[in-house]
Amino acid sequence: MSLLSPLRQSPQSEAELLAQAQQLAGYTLGELAAMANLPIPPDLKRDKGWIGVLLEIWLGASAGSKPEQDFAALGVELKTIPVDRNGRPLETTFVCVAPLTGNSGVTWETSHVRHKLKRVLWIPVEGERTIPLAERHVGAPLLWSPSVEEEHQLRMDWEELMDLIVLGQVERITARHGEVLQLRPKAANSKALTEAVGTHGEPILTLPRGFYLKKHFTAALLAQHFLL
Repeated sequence: MSLLSPLRQSPQSEAELLAQAQQLAGYTLGELAAMANLPIPPDLKRDKGWIGVLLEIWLGASAGSKPEQDFAALGVELKTIPVDRNGRPLETTFVCVAPLTGNSGVTWETSHVRHKLKRVLWIPVEGERTIPLAERHVGAPLLWSPSVEEEHQLRMDWEELMDLIVLGQVERITARHGEVLQLRPKAANSKALTEAVGTHGEPILTLPRGFYLKKHFTAALLAQHFLL
């Protein structure tokens, strides 16, 4: 156990990052939290980002809550993904907050979604609610970039959703829009409103929205790489 210790500084290469992530595979969240002196919450209801924070400590992530990638020097984003006993994702994956104003001239190439998904270190974690948080195991990591086909799917959805936002249709977008990427409200409470564009181009207040990857997209990605 004592051979493993959290990275004190950001990893210097993708190989170093992946090697450290591979060392975490098989440990429980409780074991990693104890070794990192991080208190374990009773559940994730109020601490939704706790698993991500724990793994960031172990992997030497630098971004914190800044809008850059978690490993900015390497251009790599960290995504933990809760899976069931068959390795299938249990929920959609948050990508980033969606910009609801000031979108004239934005393109897929310069979009935040593309920036965040260019290179991702996926770490599956047992996520079934019947398993106590401390007893959930960390799975084998995967370093991924979208294939040509995956990027095409993401781009088509992003362009469709952004067109609706720009045209003042944000209130009409549901989680069913998009094949692999969806737009959903992202707010701790319904009072946290943000500015958006209305149907006649007027400013309106609405819930903040976030881009999320649909479960079947991440399921296919994991299945392909882990031969599930």
